[in-house]
Amino acid sequence: DEILGYIFNDTIKDNWTEHLEKMYSFWQTILLHEYTYKGTPFPKHMTLPIEQEHFDRWLKLFHETIDIYFEGEKAEELKIRAVKMAEMFMMKINSFRQNPKSFIP
Repeated sequence: DEILGYIFNDTIKDNWTEHLEKMYSFWQTILLHEYTYKGTPFPKHMTLPIEQEHFDRWLKLFHETIDIYFEGEKAEELKIRAVKMAEMFMMKINSFRQNPKSFIP
């Protein structure tokens, strides 16, 4: 993707399989309450060069992908949760940028 590609590729490099497995596990835990994810995703994202436009693009692609492969209540819940996650991450990123020394993830 012309907006997100460099961020993902510069950060993940050749570790796409590992990253995708973590993402699957994260969303499995959030959406299905199958607790396979362990960790805290935000600290790894807080120093990335991302702005609201990146989250907007990610949400657009995420929602399009959900609409292609899934339908129903869980699909709609996943879209809502993704929006909330993006909002929370952007808020925390802005907070970190404004005062990095006092920020607690």
